[in-house]
Amino acid sequence: MFDYIFFREDNRDSFAEYIQNKGLKAELTETHDGMLVSIDEEIDDPILDEIEEYYDSLMTECENIIAEEEGDQHLSTAGITLNLQDGRSIQAAVDPNIINRMLTVLSMKELGDFVKTIVDAVENPDERPFCQQAISGSSTKK
Repeated sequence: MFDYIFFREDNRDSFAEYIQNKGLKAELTETHDGMLVSIDEEIDDPILDEIEEYYDSLMTECENIIAEEEGDQHLSTAGITLNLQDGRSIQAAVDPNIINRMLTVLSMKELGDFVKTIVDAVENPDERPFCQQAISGSSTKK
């Protein structure tokens, strides 16, 4: 699942409606970090690009509103959702400039796959030297 986080209900609802108008299912949940809209990862890249562009526009709109409301106290933050094997999802705070730079060369799916690889490596450590892991190509851990 791709998770999109929102801090304003109106933005979340607009995004969910946009997803549904694309013929996709949007799952809405709330966490202590914000409101999430989750969509299936099996989406064609052109449609995913449109979704990401719309999400970015909503985030820019939201950031502008929050900056106006909070003035100098406004801080930009971004988060990446980590889906754990036990079913929990947690948010990792990440500098938004780093995320934006990564998204200039990676799609959301590629970034999600990258994060999933890291989570899998942390939850299932393989203590062998990397060259042995790469050569064996197997997921068998020692």
